[in-house]
Amino acid sequence: MAHQRALAAFLFLVCCASLSIVNAHLLKVCKFDRIYQLGDSISDTGNLIREYPIGVNTAFARLPYGETFFKNATGRCSNGFLMIDYIAKDAGLPLLSPYRNSTADFKHGVNFAVAGSTALSSQVLASKKILNPVTNSSLDVQLGWMSSHFDSICFDHRDCVEKLHDALFMVGEIGGNDYNYAIFQGKSIEELKSMVPDIVNTIMEGVKKVIGFGATRVVVPGNFPIGCLPIYQTAFRSNVSIAYDENQCLKQLNDFATYHNQQLQQAIHKLQREIPNAMIIYGDYYNAYQFLLNFARFYGFDTERACCGIGGKYNFDLTRMCGADGVEVCSDPHRYMSWDGVHLTQEGYKIMSAWLINEIFHKLHCHF
Repeated sequence: MAHQRALAAFLFLVCCASLSIVNAHLLKVCKFDRIYQLGDSISDTGNLIREYPIGVNTAFARLPYGETFFKNATGRCSNGFLMIDYIAKDAGLPLLSPYRNSTADFKHGVNFAVAGSTALSSQVLASKKILNPVTNSSLDVQLGWMSSHFDSICFDHRDCVEKLHDALFMVGEIGGNDYNYAIFQGKSIEELKSMVPDIVNTIMEGVKKVIGFGATRVVVPGNFPIGCLPIYQTAFRSNVSIAYDENQCLKQLNDFATYHNQQLQQAIHKLQREIPNAMIIYGDYYNAYQFLLNFARFYGFDTERACCGIGGKYNFDLTRMCGADGVEVCSDPHRYMSWDGVHLTQEGYKIMSAWLINEIFHKLHCHF
């Protein structure tokens, strides 16, 4: 009991301290004037829903997505804010508009992320007999959009370097869907591991490109502990107790996510040595999620079931996901970690972003 009380006090103090830091605009100290985001559904603020023809037909284009804060679907894959929204708010900047919103104001940055996107191109995935069923807007396509955008706002490269000097670049999270599609299309863990070098190399080539545009501060997030997500918990549910870790997450999948993250961090460190004039920082989504999980479990959040879903132990059915007819939404999403079995609730992202901001702030060399 004494240990549990000590843990409770620690979690409470750390979380509250982190959240108070977010409310105090810790990133505002960094004086970022723009943020540029590349990535997938963890970060998409409305690009996929503007893609033809699939966009308007996705569940993300209609309620209950967006119901908590926006009271309307914006293309965010949650009930409200995402981590990038909290990062922008903490930096004292407006929420990032999606690149494909042609009427948006991009003065303070652009969000190029597309839900369902991959690090590897659709063609490269196809060569590995993996299909992206959602979008062809992979990382290279998003980098192409970014290049076009900078061409439109910069007179020349020197002008871009000056304009982007105080910008924050988020390269990811990206690559998670490459593995998601592979797993659900029957690939083994060993086959997934064989994909890691190509995916990590593609991400790092993306980092080199944004630095080439003029970026000086780049955050490269890793993958989540995917063995904790309801989609995987449902698909790979086991009666073998040793398949699970102390958090009741699937060990093999979390070990794989850890392997990807380790390879990514090694590549970041190598590139940092090669390009010492830029700050290239690992964004530890894995441990941010683990912090959220421990905090949420202790304080009585539902850490297993999707808020918006149907069926089974995890309230998730891959054939009847959030937004489908007859799929209900919980009455208190702020007490849930998972929104739809794949993505987190606004509250989950809020706590993760608080941890993350506190983690990356000192690495960004921002000074009071």
